[in-house]
Amino acid sequence: MLTAASDIDVLARFGRALADPIRCRILIALRQAPAYPADLADALGVSRTRLSNHLACLRDCGLAVTVPDGRRTRYELADERLGHALDHLLAAVVAVEADKTCPDAAPEGCC
Repeated sequence: MLTAASDIDVLARFGRALADPIRCRILIALRQAPAYPADLADALGVSRTRLSNHLACLRDCGLAVTVPDGRRTRYELADERLGHALDHLLAAVVAVEADKTCPDAAPEGCC
């Protein structure tokens, strides 16, 4: 059972990051490989401004980091274990709730 405030805060930050479908898509993309903001915006079909706001949230939550790359800045997961955690979380949710859908989901489904 989680009792330490820091444990609860960590999970709350992770939950906040996953609460938005665009942030979920960013995390899934970064799970595959580091990326530049312009490339992420194009791949996800969102404006660069909107993407920038979501990337800031992921940075503030401690899930993504910036890596200077010459004159550009690349984004990647803050720790490779986050990619594994996302894989396990996706597998667990699909296994447990295969027949459920999120009532607030868009037509394409949750995250």
